[in-house]
Amino acid sequence: MIKGLIFEVRRFCVNDGPGIRTTVFFKGCPLSCWWCHNPESQDFKSETSIRNLILAGERFQRTEITGTFMSVDEVLKEIAQDQMFYDESGGGVTVSGGEPLMQGPFLSGLLKACKQKGIHTALDTSGYAAPGTFDSIADLPDLFLYDLKLMDSELHKHYTGVSNQSILRNLAALFKKKKNVILRVPIIPGITDTPENIRLMKDFIRSLTTGSMMQTEIHLLPYHSLAKEKYMRFCKQNKLEELPDLKKEDLIPLKAEFESIGGMVSIGG
Repeated sequence: MIKGLIFEVRRFCVNDGPGIRTTVFFKGCPLSCWWCHNPESQDFKSETSIRNLILAGERFQRTEITGTFMSVDEVLKEIAQDQMFYDESGGGVTVSGGEPLMQGPFLSGLLKACKQKGIHTALDTSGYAAPGTFDSIADLPDLFLYDLKLMDSELHKHYTGVSNQSILRNLAALFKKKKNVILRVPIIPGITDTPENIRLMKDFIRSLTTGSMMQTEIHLLPYHSLAKEKYMRFCKQNKLEELPDLKKEDLIPLKAEFESIGGMVSIGG
C-alpha cells in the first residue's frame, strides 16, 4: 500500500481555491525558496520541534512531530467529513505542500479517490517535475494553483535552488490542453517584483494565451513574514528575516500591469 508523508490536514480553508476547502499538505519539496512560508514542509522526513506556548499566563514547551505517513483511505476519511460543506459552497480539496509532485503515485491515488467521491480537487504546485511525472497527473485535478516566480533561469536557481525550465514547460502544456489554471505570483520586494521580471512574465503569460479566448486568472501574493517563528523552531536559515511585509495596496500598480495584458487579477488568494 502506497503511503504519503503528510504534515497537516487543514479544514475550513477559504484561500486555497473556490468555496470551503480542506487542504492536505504534503511534506517534501525540491525547491528551497528564500521566501518559503512553510519551511517545515521542505524536508522529506518526519521532524521533531519544540513549540513555546502560553496558556492561562503560564509558559510551557510542547514537543511536536511534523510529518506522518498516511494511506489514501486515511486521508480520504478526514476529507470526507466535510463533504457537505464542499457541496454547499462549491468547495473541495486542495493538495499543497511542500511539493505534492514529489510524491507522484500517492498524489495520483488521492486525486482519483476524490474524483470517485465527486469531490472537487485543486493542486497547489510549483510545477517542478519531470515531464513524465507531470503529464501522468495533468488530467486529474479540476484546478491548478500554479506558482510563477522568476523568469530568468539563473535567478530562479539562485533564489529557489532549481532551474525553471521544467516549470515553464509544464505550465505551457497545461495551457495547451486548456486546463483550468490560476497563476499565483509571490511578490517579493527586490526579487520577483523587478521591472525586468515583470516584463518577462507578462510576455510569457501573453504567449500562453495567444490565439485563445481564455482569460488568465492571476493572483498576486504579497510577501509576509508569518513563518519567522517556524524558521526558528525547525532550525532553518531565514534569508529574508529583515524584509518588511507588503500590504495589499502596495501591489495595486502591479495589478494594473497584469491587467494590461488581459489578465483577471486579484491581490491575495
